[in-house]
Amino acid sequence: MRSYLAARWTAIGNKLVDLAEAFPEEKYDARPSQGARTFAEQLSHVAYWNEYCRDVLEGKSPDGSANALPTGRYRNKRELVKLLRDGFAGVTSALSSPGASTDGASLEQAEAFIEHGCEHYGQLVVYCRLQGIVPPASREAN
Repeated sequence: MRSYLAARWTAIGNKLVDLAEAFPEEKYDARPSQGARTFAEQLSHVAYWNEYCRDVLEGKSPDGSANALPTGRYRNKRELVKLLRDGFAGVTSALSSPGASTDGASLEQAEAFIEHGCEHYGQLVVYCRLQGIVPPASREAN
């Protein structure tokens, strides 16, 4: 089960990182509508929960109250993409580690965060389309 979850986690992680890399930095503050998160805020939110999920799998008790990376954790697209990439890699590593928490609750949480990543991927595809950008995964399909 852990190897299956690690493969699924890696797949959505790669799609989100590819999307983050393809989106122009000058548009990272774009909002699809009033009150919606910016592209960068969406990535910060996903990166935060990736770190949370990794910590749970490593047997830690993280604080889930922030809902996004703290202000100042990144200054630009390059740093945010690195945090996102590192977060996905950290969870994959934790899922693959023999010392990872393998109780049902931890694995269910990993599965829930895979769904979370998929939901945000879908949202960010809309951000791309609104900016006239074809998402990398869609380019590969054509």
